[in-house]
Amino acid sequence: MSVDHYENFPVASWLCPPQLRPAVVALYHFARTADDLADEGDLATPQRVQALRDYRADLDAVVAGRQPSPRWPQVFAPLAREMHRLQPALLHDLLDAFEQDLTPPRYRDRGHLLDYCRRSANPVGRLLLGLYGVSDAISLRRSDAICSSLQLINFWQDFSRDGPRGRLYVPEADLERFGVSAEDVLACRDGPAARALVRDLCDWAGALMREGAPLALTLAGRAGWELRLVVQGGLAILDKIATRGHDSFIHRPALGMADAPRLAWRALTMRAAP
Repeated sequence: MSVDHYENFPVASWLCPPQLRPAVVALYHFARTADDLADEGDLATPQRVQALRDYRADLDAVVAGRQPSPRWPQVFAPLAREMHRLQPALLHDLLDAFEQDLTPPRYRDRGHLLDYCRRSANPVGRLLLGLYGVSDAISLRRSDAICSSLQLINFWQDFSRDGPRGRLYVPEADLERFGVSAEDVLACRDGPAARALVRDLCDWAGALMREGAPLALTLAGRAGWELRLVVQGGLAILDKIATRGHDSFIHRPALGMADAPRLAWRALTMRAAP
């Protein structure tokens, strides 16, 4: 599919089985549009809050088999056709996270931040596993680890974008441990302490990714290969941050076409950790 936003990871690529692509595309547009309502444009916060409430009402209408408003036909018409395959509670979790982004809290510790990831990222993995008919506890736990890791990697990639928006995703406990202030993070002030903090945060995200990575080796067929690329894409961003000395306060790493051969090789040679 063609998307209008930069994405780290494949979305409904040719590796996705054709019969599942409509549902994956519907999920993508649902999440992408909700994220844009929370992030993009010049609307004031109260207007964004109301827009997300209206969006949730349309989701409720589709779940109940009613006609949604005509405001987002490109989202809810395809979603209605695929709703029989999806879990509405997980879609609501995503909206909860987008609403939280409008008045983001200061996260006390890593557990507090992971609770946000539980709603902002983990539902995507669980929804996709549901499409593949996978629901065992081990796979769900590994999926949550991968999705939470991807969310954290996005945070450590996006300091220069989140700072101007007043969004601080570094837990207060980590700030205190490294002697970095919240104001330093929001202003993207680089320095030895900041880089040590980013290094430790990236190590955390990498450990979570390795915890979940065996899922990519147990999923059969195209799903497994797609997930291998997702895992390796996340790890590649961490590599780019490390290569520049963990300077992501001032430099935003991104994946490009030049990275494709390395990602493909890593996916092909991926093995379970000992």
